[in-house]
Amino acid sequence: MSDQENPASMLDREREIQRENALESKQSDSESQVTDLQLGKRVREIRLSHNLTLEEASQRTGLARSTLSKIENEQLSPTFQAVQKLAKGLNIDIPQLFASAKESRSAGRRDITRSGEGRLHPTPTYEHQMLASQLSNKRMLPYKSIVRSRSFDDYPNWVRHEGEEFLLILSGRVRFYSEFYEPVDLETGDSSYYDGSMGHALISISEEDAEVLWVTSS
Repeated sequence: MSDQENPASMLDREREIQRENALESKQSDSESQVTDLQLGKRVREIRLSHNLTLEEASQRTGLARSTLSKIENEQLSPTFQAVQKLAKGLNIDIPQLFASAKESRSAGRRDITRSGEGRLHPTPTYEHQMLASQLSNKRMLPYKSIVRSRSFDDYPNWVRHEGEEFLLILSGRVRFYSEFYEPVDLETGDSSYYDGSMGHALISISEEDAEVLWVTSS
């Protein structure tokens, strides 16, 4: 399964996008530079917590995708002007860029996603609905998906990503492929918990497209 087609493997998919480096927008030599202090890692954490691709973050911040990629990979130290654009585009305060995810989390948070109001992310093989998308720095990435794929051959590569993943079948039937196990058919109410770094893929085998809930650790 292609990483670009499956936001369940968003971390992996983002790393693939990050490897694509277009020409970097020129920055003024007169602008003061910000010491990175692993700033790139922090920028990536915040972007992913908002469920944003590099392209989406680029549109929000006004920074070139290649520039964002280099910042996240510690290949470029952003100017103060770039830091301002990052904070505004990611809807955070500048100090949050210099605090660890653990430090910036606050107690007692909550987010409610009404039925049908999740952030949609359609692909040729899935129709994803991202849940709790208003919360930043989540330790889990929850989303519902309608499984469009009907054949394992639809996906040229295994899906792989960091963390662990929980899968629950909400309706219909699916066939769950995993790298080190035989394929297994799962029905409504069945679930699976697995290592995200192990290759995996999912297809629908019911008459109607199956619907599933995924929760991925970040």
